[in-house]
Amino acid sequence: MNSYIENNNENRRLLQARNKCDRYDYLAAVACGAIGGIVDIFLVGTPKDSKLTAWTDQQVDEAVKIFARKVVDSPKRDKINDVATAIGCLEDKYRINYDQRYGPDVIGLFFSILNQFTSTASFVANGKVITIKTETYELQGHNFIAKLFCGVANWFGHIMSDIAGSTGSRGNDGRGTGIVMPFYELFQFCNFGKFNIQIKNKEGEIVKTIQQDLATLAVRAFENGYDFRHGLAMAIPVIITDLSIRLIWSIRKYFQYEIPLKECIPTGKHEDLRIMLLFGNGTLCLMDTIDAGIQSGGCALVFFMRLNLVAWFRFVMLVLKEVCIRVGITNTLQDTIEAYKQINESLVLYLKKLESIDIELFQKETKEYTEILNTFSNINSEKELNEALLAIYEKLGIKKPWEGDFNEFMSDKSKRLVFE
Repeated sequence: MNSYIENNNENRRLLQARNKCDRYDYLAAVACGAIGGIVDIFLVGTPKDSKLTAWTDQQVDEAVKIFARKVVDSPKRDKINDVATAIGCLEDKYRINYDQRYGPDVIGLFFSILNQFTSTASFVANGKVITIKTETYELQGHNFIAKLFCGVANWFGHIMSDIAGSTGSRGNDGRGTGIVMPFYELFQFCNFGKFNIQIKNKEGEIVKTIQQDLATLAVRAFENGYDFRHGLAMAIPVIITDLSIRLIWSIRKYFQYEIPLKECIPTGKHEDLRIMLLFGNGTLCLMDTIDAGIQSGGCALVFFMRLNLVAWFRFVMLVLKEVCIRVGITNTLQDTIEAYKQINESLVLYLKKLESIDIELFQKETKEYTEILNTFSNINSEKELNEALLAIYEKLGIKKPWEGDFNEFMSDKSKRLVFE
């Protein structure tokens, strides 16, 4: 096992020696980020002119209709032919008491369950969480666990009824206002800053310019389509960048460096891969910001709506993770998993060695040694010890280094003990 550990440490040392980025890694990462940036600029843009958002809208509509057909009872199920009807059926089935439709609020799973239990509604106003009493709403279930499960199921059903807009907005052939992206409601606590917002008339001419804080800016962006469906579209260039970098990294490790396939799995433990992801996502965010600045024309609302928050969130998370690793704040769970993997590899090697042992011969030798030990435990004198040793020599077939009587042999100076 010690030799295995030494070999394993040597392999890790060699792997870490190649765990640094070269110029081709940097070039590949920047190229992948640039591809993601091009997709973001020309196919994502703003919710109103985004080709990918139009596609994600269609996919969400289909998902809502499929979900409605699964959960709604007949005869309503047979009438679900369009998304507006599906939304209406879901709104009737999954009623809640905390819905505040016309503003991004802190709904989340925690607040949704809390509001359903307490018959309240929670939302954010002026950077503060406001809770108000609502009409009584009784959760189904006969105990706490059952009620909790019903609350989660009801929350998910209501999310599906809101994700593609409301019945009225979709019934008028509009896109509707869906739900916010995860954590987007935290912008409501950002009631600071002064950003220029340009007000235009129907002809597209700028009528006046007003200043609003970041929280209001986020609300206006959401009301103009910056919702979860647009978030799905923004995630596409991020996924393209990440997957392409991981694919190139794995191909180089396997074919160029001839590293075993199991070591070519692109995980966060590889330093060079983490650096490549940082450069790739940084390139994507840089191109996204430059495009938003050029296209906005000085209007903060347009700049915000062209900004890919998903890409920036991914980039910030990569930076924070790398900083934590550099300063020694590593992922304890990941370290524990890696330690267990090494222990498992050592145990597997040890078991293979045990399988090569002749068990019958091992048991026979063990039995003989046990009998010898039992014999020694019953000896009470030096004479008995000598007799026991002689008997053991004979039983094990060991040739004695003397011949005849031991005392006579030793008294003859011409005799010599011969050990074979």
